[in-house]
Amino acid sequence: MKEYEYSFKTSDLKQYINYCKNNNYELISDSDEIRDLYSNNSSKIARITISDEIVLDFKETGDTSIILKDREESKPIVINDLDCTLSILDVLGYKQIKHLERHRIVYKKDNVKFELDSYSYPDKEYIVGIEGLKEEVDKVYEELKNI
Repeated sequence: MKEYEYSFKTSDLKQYINYCKNNNYELISDSDEIRDLYSNNSSKIARITISDEIVLDFKETGDTSIILKDREESKPIVINDLDCTLSILDVLGYKQIKHLERHRIVYKKDNVKFELDSYSYPDKEYIVGIEGLKEEVDKVYEELKNI
């Protein structure tokens, strides 16, 4: 499936949390996550995310400094055997390239989802992700320029 997302660094997430609350976005989740990224030198990376459950997905690689991302991403699959999954990734030539630790807050309204990330490892940084249908996401992104 195709992902359409604005993603950018910020110095503070408070204004985006307030935007979501003030515009009737529903809080979907608020959790700590560990994410490991794997590459086999192709155009796709594998991601294993551990929070309340363990999830595997694949995503097209790209320049992370570009704010607007329009790339392929698989649907996530919940896995119950991490060792088996790691074995499969190894057979496919995927090797771990990055380990991330973060706190993620997700809000959703209609076809727009906010993912507000506070990373603690490897670097402390804050990332805002706004994804969904192009027309709605573009509109929200333009509104955010004025706050």
